Amino acid sequence: MSNPFDDQGGAFVVLINDRGEHSLWPAAAGIPAGWSTAFEQNRRQACIEYINENWTDMRPRTGAGIQPA
Repeated sequence: MSNPFDDQGGAFVVLINDRGEHSLWPAAAGIPAGWSTAFEQNRRQACIEYINENWTDMRPRTGAGIQPA
């Protein structure tokens, strides 16, 4: 079985968590707890471009109830 994260021709979404972190995610996979859709189903490259344009500060935001280490 091939890895759906590596499927160059597959459909993907962009997820975001409460810390502002983004994730490229296969559209057919379930969305994990704590994440929501930031960019709807599209081509892999379009999702990567969305991430590059919208996640410019790689430092995670401090979310409610999250204490820095």
